Amino acid sequence: MEEISKLPLPEAFLDFLKENGLDPSVYSAADSTPRYIRLKTGNQADLEEIEAELKCKLEKVVWLSGFYSLPPDIKIATSMAYKQGKIYGIDAASGAAVSALNISAGDHVLDLCAAPGAKLCMILDIIGDSGSVTGVDVARHRLAACRTLLQKYALGDRCRLFVADGTTFSLVPLRLHLVPGSCNSVLQEKDDTFREWTSRIPWKERKRAAKARENAASMAIVRSEHPELIFYGRHSGIVGLTKKEIYQNVCNSEVSSSGYDKVLVDAECTHDGSIKHIQKFENWGWTTLQRRVLDPERTDSVTNLQLKLLTNGFRLLKVGGLLVYSTCSLTAAQNEDVVEQFLKENVSAELQEIDAAKSWPCKSGRIPKTLRFDPLTSKTSGLFVAKFKKLAI
Repeated sequence: MEEISKLPLPEAFLDFLKENGLDPSVYSAADSTPRYIRLKTGNQADLEEIEAELKCKLEKVVWLSGFYSLPPDIKIATSMAYKQGKIYGIDAASGAAVSALNISAGDHVLDLCAAPGAKLCMILDIIGDSGSVTGVDVARHRLAACRTLLQKYALGDRCRLFVADGTTFSLVPLRLHLVPGSCNSVLQEKDDTFREWTSRIPWKERKRAAKARENAASMAIVRSEHPELIFYGRHSGIVGLTKKEIYQNVCNSEVSSSGYDKVLVDAECTHDGSIKHIQKFENWGWTTLQRRVLDPERTDSVTNLQLKLLTNGFRLLKVGGLLVYSTCSLTAAQNEDVVEQFLKENVSAELQEIDAAKSWPCKSGRIPKTLRFDPLTSKTSGLFVAKFKKLAI
């Protein structure tokens, strides 16, 4: 127990770890777990210049393309490379979850819990100039931060962002059958057609949005007839369409052919696998840890939410499509138990082997084909990953 003295974990948290079969020594790696960055595509030639500015060697992560590790005490936020959008911080385990999706050119991808946005940026970086990405989050202010990231890294061209409850979100990707200038859109009023997105929103629209937010001030999500669209790129499929076309209803039978090719559900969790998150409780107070992590009612609520997010994400997946479920919790209740319950309730879901994981520094989860990253084994933050395919039934 001397090893974890640098992070004075309270007895209640140690009991929580014991109850969940977790080794407290995981938290001893707080000062030795590297920081990770991803080099935005097209900036490889600037690597030496970035190293000179950060005054450290960027060690290539051999098992994950585009990723580099650096000492945990190095700050990147003040560097020109960061300010100019050449690098962004993202843990290698999170990058592995995105990599497990096997995103291909032309894919339509749904990130159902998009904030704070690093994985969303990686997905868009991989997509390049084809396909589309839909980012969803229940918290408007967090999704607005995602929007800022997309603009900073110039990655939003094929993205649309919706403030919505991920457990009920029901919009499928905009495919070729919805083209700007179609007969339906011509018949609509000119003001109802979406023009190219700009941050300079007309005064009337700002006033309308502000009133809607006032009416929902006590809610985490703007409860309106439709999810709130807070950003869309030039080639996201939105420009030239009307609200009716964007928010059209699609029945479950149609989703099998017009749903998303890939879905990422990086679900809300207790964050107990993130050393950096646990460290924050030293400042927030350990009583906050009791409320957010250890409280049984909170845990039950979170696992219920996770199952609903996973179920809805899978519902929006087309037949043959792939879904990755991940959390930064180390507990079985939020990972393997959720997966087992989901598989019982969804006969068209098949757990998939993650082929790339053969070279990843991670362990198998309790369920075969699931993966676990942790600071001691992987030199990353803690993360659970499971991959599913939707079968035709």
